Amino acid sequence: MAVLEIQGVSSGYGEVQILWDVSLKLERGKLTSLVGSNGVGKTTLMRTVMGLIKPWQGSISFNNREVTRVSPHDKAASGLVLVPEGRQLFTDMTVYENLEMGAFTSRAKANFHKNLEWVFSMLPRLKERLHQKSGTMSGGEQQMLAVARGLMAEPEVLMIDELSLGLAPFLVLELFELLRRLKDKGLTMVLVEQNVQMALAVSDYTYVITEGRIELEGPSRELARNDHVRAAYLGI
Repeated sequence: MAVLEIQGVSSGYGEVQILWDVSLKLERGKLTSLVGSNGVGKTTLMRTVMGLIKPWQGSISFNNREVTRVSPHDKAASGLVLVPEGRQLFTDMTVYENLEMGAFTSRAKANFHKNLEWVFSMLPRLKERLHQKSGTMSGGEQQMLAVARGLMAEPEVLMIDELSLGLAPFLVLELFELLRRLKDKGLTMVLVEQNVQMALAVSDYTYVITEGRIELEGPSRELARNDHVRAAYLGI
């Protein structure tokens, strides 16, 4: 059953249309990837789903509830959580304080210490940096913190925008291994990613977006064997 369903969504900025009739579904407990070149509308779609941009047309449903016009705060409180492109941490705050900011719902606040230990079990480096200001951390550590902050909100769906952007290869591998572990725990996720090869390797289902439209979709293993995807995105 789809936990998040996007139907016929078009949106943009000002008078500039970026997305054209985009439809996709997220199956519960699955990792879905949205891949494509830079500037094709991936981030715009995430911002539209979250309510940071109002869709021009179409609908968004979360747990069979219409949420197209629901505020970003209320969406997050209901379990739809975005880890934004560029991390957007509170750089003058410590790791601990950033994680506190993630646990903003009453349920997450009640489970704060339990969730904190769970996050530290998966990302022990953050525990070592607990009282360090996030702005002084490396890019990889900041990305880990951004994901951890999202997890502290107890998401039902975690949307991660550009996980690997600008990171060293060994850190990319570490973060994608984290996604595998979260998937094994049954968390529903959508990953927006320019690293198509890594996204196909870790996800269950993939949508390929080109110039604001869904060009291809299917099980990730099948798309990894698709001649067009191999030529256009994998250099094969």
